[in-house]
Amino acid sequence: MDKRRCKWVTADQLYIDYHDYEWGRPTHDDRKLFEMLCLEGAQAGLSWITILKRRENYRKAFDGFDPKVISTYGEDNIAELLQDEGIIRNKLKVRSVVTNAQAFLSVVEEFGSFDAYIWQFVEGEPIINEWQSHEKVPATTKESEQMSKDLKKRGFKFVGPTICYAFMQATGMVNDHTKECFLYAGK
Repeated sequence: MDKRRCKWVTADQLYIDYHDYEWGRPTHDDRKLFEMLCLEGAQAGLSWITILKRRENYRKAFDGFDPKVISTYGEDNIAELLQDEGIIRNKLKVRSVVTNAQAFLSVVEEFGSFDAYIWQFVEGEPIINEWQSHEKVPATTKESEQMSKDLKKRGFKFVGPTICYAFMQATGMVNDHTKECFLYAGK
């Protein structure tokens, strides 16, 4: 018998693995948090599977999402990235990764880690939701709106409230597996 999953999951094995082993699991590694924030920003206006299928290309193109390296990228790096067919070649999105790397490093300097900073928006603990169906899951919450506002104030780009909520879901700051899903937290 197949496992019941959240309804947004397709039959694509990449999507199934992402859902089963990554989405909604608390993430505290700074580089992974940076990667997910960048990928969620890249996803704006596209489907998540579009980005997920390119994730390895993104990792290669952006030096493993090392914010120290990315923060030093200049115009030559940007021009090279805009020629890379393995990523979404949107100039604003590519530039936002560099801008976000610089802002990320400032946050780390201030808070000691990005993890310490970002998890404060949920008081250090995942929010466990109890959605009956995927249609009930919101696109934004007061926490994602607060996060978005603060990230923007700190110079981050492509961090609107919807992107922030998707980031929170992806990194386990909220657990939005619906009640019919075998990964539902309330079981």
